[in-house]
Amino acid sequence: MSPASQSPARPGPADPGAAGSTTAGRPSRTADPGTVAIVGMGPGDPGLLTLRAAAELERADTVVVNRAQCPADVLAHCRADVEILDAADGDPVKLASRAAKAGRRVVRLFQGDPGVVCGLAVEGAALHKAGVPFEVVPGVSAVTGVPGYAGIPLTDPEHREFRFVDASGGGVDWEQFAGSDATLVVFGAEGAVAEVAKGLVAAGRPDSTPAAMTSLGTTTEQETVVSTLQKLASDTKGMEAPAMIIVGDVVSWRDKLSWFETKALFGWRVLVPRTKEQAASLSDQLRGYGAVPDEVPTISVEPPRTPQQMDRAVKGLVTGRYEWVVFTSTNAVKAVREKFVAYGLDARAFAGLKVAAVGEQTAAALVEFGIHPDLTPAGQQSSEGLAEVWPPYDEDLDPINRVLLPRADIATDTLIAKLTELGWECEDVTAYRTVRAAPPPAPIREAIKGGGFDAVLFTSSSTVKNLIGIAGKPHNVTVIAVIGPQTAKTAEEYGLRVDVMAPKPSVSALAEALAEYGAKRRAAQVEAGDPLRKPSQMRRGARRRK
Repeated sequence: MSPASQSPARPGPADPGAAGSTTAGRPSRTADPGTVAIVGMGPGDPGLLTLRAAAELERADTVVVNRAQCPADVLAHCRADVEILDAADGDPVKLASRAAKAGRRVVRLFQGDPGVVCGLAVEGAALHKAGVPFEVVPGVSAVTGVPGYAGIPLTDPEHREFRFVDASGGGVDWEQFAGSDATLVVFGAEGAVAEVAKGLVAAGRPDSTPAAMTSLGTTTEQETVVSTLQKLASDTKGMEAPAMIIVGDVVSWRDKLSWFETKALFGWRVLVPRTKEQAASLSDQLRGYGAVPDEVPTISVEPPRTPQQMDRAVKGLVTGRYEWVVFTSTNAVKAVREKFVAYGLDARAFAGLKVAAVGEQTAAALVEFGIHPDLTPAGQQSSEGLAEVWPPYDEDLDPINRVLLPRADIATDTLIAKLTELGWECEDVTAYRTVRAAPPPAPIREAIKGGGFDAVLFTSSSTVKNLIGIAGKPHNVTVIAVIGPQTAKTAEEYGLRVDVMAPKPSVSALAEALAEYGAKRRAAQVEAGDPLRKPSQMRRGARRRK
């Protein structure tokens, strides 16, 4: 075992109270106290927030925003003590002005870009009149962002012009948009699709002109329908707002450039029943496949009732009592690491020790701690797999025959039995306790039992038992994905149909296996000419995709 090589320390999040934070060597440009930053947050996907917008939110004392239109992930950039004022509750200019005049850093958030079909002109002028200084932070506009996510370029080598039409107020003179082959981007016409199409055809656009409509653009609820001006109104009936119409030959590029809605798990609501800490990396991977993960803790990790055992174990680890230390979970790594911090120790205390890890996730947690494990399973990533590769005790090679196993209070004895058989003396120490988590909120329980989830990932037998115990049995339309044979056996014992099993027992492989399942399912629907429907849309009474 050797400590991991040390990489240069990375700066943490800027101190909200620091005055001179920098980004990439340049002074950060953030609004001063008493100034309102008028910020665009993009058309829907929180990932489209700009670096400048994130910096303003991190330093804001007050944020004025229409809460119903703001994704929670955008406000996650704010400090915990930020004041959030809902623009729907009053005049946003008065709310922002009052806060700014009180010496607070204020961010006024708009969807998309503040200067495009937003309130920059009106609210900026009102702030100017009130004598309140302001700055503008442009955002990704829906005009370009939504077509980009729909796989429709607004220009190509043959069409080098596009025109934007705000039809939300009605009364558009379509004659002025009919004389060229420029791409048209029409905003605010969700309730007047037929009028828009008829107006363009009457003005001279052929009724065979390609047209597309995208609703809820850049979100995982995005839906795009490709049609023509003649059929657009009937083909898009019932689509949700906000929606955007794109008219022109560039719509034909969608067949080749659609990248977002064709993701393997696009729009799938996936239940991740793990502890909060363990769910993060898995959820990030699922988002990459287009899914919407819901993290539902099934296990709560708590300290041991009597910490003296761990205290003695850490002392023995430092004084050379053990030859090996075995980590069978990321929670065990965390428990030992917390003890080390409490004692002022670091990874150097493992010098001279041999370290084993039960699988890749546990090994990764050790590397983050600064420790490279000496032994991991070659095949099955489990206690059984580790036992298969464990070396027998050799008194000539091993000066000490003692092995430390910091584990959960409910750990099985399989590994200990095998190590004892090989001549090792095991000290099984309770590093943490696992208890069943509290039931999730009622809407989550109802979604689990009613088929509101498209898939659920089970990463152990205990997650199967605990999820069913606290929330009920998943609906039969829900895709059941499991990490390995033992988890599959437990799921089947509880009456669940297993649809997906990871080729190797790791959470990353499990997510990848579900993505492959989703891609094959989608391809089969396309080949059969069937509507693209998620598993949750197969249940009785579900809203069918148009």
